[in-house]
Amino acid sequence: MLYCCDLLGSVWHSPIIRLYLLAFFIAPVFLHPQCLDFKPPFKPQDDLQFCAMYRNFGCCDSAKDKELMAKFYKIMDNFDYYGYASCAGYVQDLLCQECSPYAAHLFDAEDPNTPIRTLPGLCPDYCSQFWLKCRSTITLLSDDPQLAEAEPDQDRFCQHLELEDPDYCYPHLLSNEQLTQNLGRVRADPEGCLQLCLEEIANGLRNPLSMVYANDGTHRFFIAEQVGLVWTYLPDRSKLEKPFLNITKAVLTSPWEGDERGFLGMTFHPNYKYNRKLYVYYSVEIGFDERIRISEFRVSPSDMNVVDHGSERIILEVDEPASNHNGGMVMFADDGYLYIFTGDGGMAGDPFGKYGNSQNKSALLGKVLRIDVDDNDRGPLYRIPSDNPFVHERGARPEVYAYGVRNMWRCSVDRGDPLTKEGKGRIFCGDVGQNKFEEIDIIEKGRNYGWRAKEGFSCYDKKLCTNSSLDDVLPIYAYPHKMGKSVTGGYVYRGCEYPNLNGMYIFGDFMSGRMMSLQENKNTGQWDYHEICMGMGLTCAFPGLINNYYQYIISFAEDEAGELYFMSTGVPSATSPTGVVYKLVDPSRRAPPRQCHYDPLPVRVKSKLIKFKPKETLTGVELPTKRPNLSPQEEPVRSHPTESAVSESDKDWLQELMDILKEQEAAAVTTTLPPTTTTTTTKPPRHTRRKNRRKKGKHRLESESASAAVPQNGVVRLAGDEQGRDDRGRVEIFANGEWGTVCDDLWNTKNAAVVCRQLGFRFALKASKHSEFGEGKSLRILLDDVQCEGTEESLLGCQHTGVVFFLSQVSLAPINNGMCV
Repeated sequence: MLYCCDLLGSVWHSPIIRLYLLAFFIAPVFLHPQCLDFKPPFKPQDDLQFCAMYRNFGCCDSAKDKELMAKFYKIMDNFDYYGYASCAGYVQDLLCQECSPYAAHLFDAEDPNTPIRTLPGLCPDYCSQFWLKCRSTITLLSDDPQLAEAEPDQDRFCQHLELEDPDYCYPHLLSNEQLTQNLGRVRADPEGCLQLCLEEIANGLRNPLSMVYANDGTHRFFIAEQVGLVWTYLPDRSKLEKPFLNITKAVLTSPWEGDERGFLGMTFHPNYKYNRKLYVYYSVEIGFDERIRISEFRVSPSDMNVVDHGSERIILEVDEPASNHNGGMVMFADDGYLYIFTGDGGMAGDPFGKYGNSQNKSALLGKVLRIDVDDNDRGPLYRIPSDNPFVHERGARPEVYAYGVRNMWRCSVDRGDPLTKEGKGRIFCGDVGQNKFEEIDIIEKGRNYGWRAKEGFSCYDKKLCTNSSLDDVLPIYAYPHKMGKSVTGGYVYRGCEYPNLNGMYIFGDFMSGRMMSLQENKNTGQWDYHEICMGMGLTCAFPGLINNYYQYIISFAEDEAGELYFMSTGVPSATSPTGVVYKLVDPSRRAPPRQCHYDPLPVRVKSKLIKFKPKETLTGVELPTKRPNLSPQEEPVRSHPTESAVSESDKDWLQELMDILKEQEAAAVTTTLPPTTTTTTTKPPRHTRRKNRRKKGKHRLESESASAAVPQNGVVRLAGDEQGRDDRGRVEIFANGEWGTVCDDLWNTKNAAVVCRQLGFRFALKASKHSEFGEGKSLRILLDDVQCEGTEESLLGCQHTGVVFFLSQVSLAPINNGMCV
């Protein structure tokens, strides 16, 4: 059967609420370790001597440990040997809970705006023992007058120390496997999707596609917009009113959604601190010709936050035969040379010449170029490095460093492991595919990356693909277009703040909004894939963190300290001010306090400062009742659940939740909405990047009336509910001229989401496999083994196999594992 949410008319959002509901049913608790400073726990740099039970992971460093030890001895000095022997353990336990990974829960401090308890929340049995043996320590441990007043009365005192959420009371939480298992590791949902959070850094930008730093110790960052504007941001995230660079009159672009021309890349010279040089990559129009241009600029000698626009020198220009596949990455690698990543010239299938531009080493398109721009104030604007691989090959351009690339969009240099420097200097790129695969490559000197002979691991041009002289290098990872259609290359995380992410290559997809990661397996030499989702439930409930982002992931970036960012937008147009810059955050573990501290060099500011004002917020459903206690063993086992099997309290809770959702949606449709919605998952609804995007979520009445008049293949309906409710029922589908049912023992919420969206609902609450609304025996079974991504237009667009006589349904009832009947 199928339960959907209320109608939304023409407004359709990504399945944010559905994710939170799934989290509620799958995990009886939301793991949310948090310290009293409202930040994640950490592994102390130095061993803790007093609170040694938290030496591997917690909320205290050695300085705090010594402070608690001093407090302990000050308290215990008031007792004789007998009192010391009886109460020392209790006093130490209570003091050391400030070091617990769940300190914020124990001290009821999750909300920074509420007062913190002076004693941790205690489980009733432990509290009773403490009160009976050591009540005389209470006034020494706490100066809370309410505790002092309650101290004579055991029941009243222990009631005062009870937590609303008993799962977190001390000491029972120590033996709670659901709270302690994998503590400190990057959290994953039941499908293995890594749970990360975000911090908003900048907003109101027009297709922000590059964020770079000058490496001059100021820790400023510079964000470039596609129209040709570059803005300066200070470490406190304030923006200078005057642009750093403005070449909008020279840059060729348009308001068209998906236009690939414009200001595409920027980088500072490694010796910028001394020569004040930077390099930009942008599209220009010369007469009737379009070109890509690499130019050198200098910063004004009178203002460190403004480029001298008269200093431009054109380093290189390349004719572009088409308006797409412009490449756009320009950067310096560890060898000090300038790397330029060009596209194959555009159109489709690299149709230029016998073998295409990419395989033609006499063309600069479809290449990785490497040039030397040092000491170019006199003489040639650039020189050819002597070890470039094709310097001595007849007919080859000496600038070529690697070839056979299609349209590399965003590359990066690995800083290497902070301790061992392993991986340092590797160049990672995302190469956008044609119509089947997107790929991630590690760039090496002189190598052929296969295009147009290959796309990902598969052949594209079969004749070229079988050529024994191809000698191409395969990508380290490739993914099909059902996962995304335009890769955005990222970075290997080497920052200080989030140790768990070290060595993880994080990248995304522009079209699908999917965030992904690769981690090298040292044993196999392969790269292990993990999807990245935004944290569910309370995972991101830290001050300043959010769990949603705009779908179109344009670019990734590092700051001067090595922390990782990405840029995305709600409308992929060079003139739409919906671009936001986000910082990636691991909510499960941070670096120890002060380990990542740095002091930026002062910045002399001559322009007016615009203070940063965040606009994005943490999204999700505030549950109307407290989540259930941890007692899975007490849950009744129901082999054949029906609606009547759901408890009244469950019904009340779900009805209350439905009412809340109705109120929220009513408010949403009466409020001016942004151009597109944010997404909390890497599996958002598909949108085209072209103009006149199709709006999702037609009104259900319109959908049903159209289907009733002229049914089309793939139309669905719900049937079998005795009370006539239209938001639940047996799934029936119209295909090949007849109505039939659907059978699948793999039926899940993604499949249900496709059905709900067809009917105009926002999401499916639950998927089940039992015939609660009858088997529809009068109809033939038309689909079996349906497996959807959740974004298809209909069930016919999902993977499915032949017809068998079973029935699959979608349900709001608790999760079932029963077979089809």
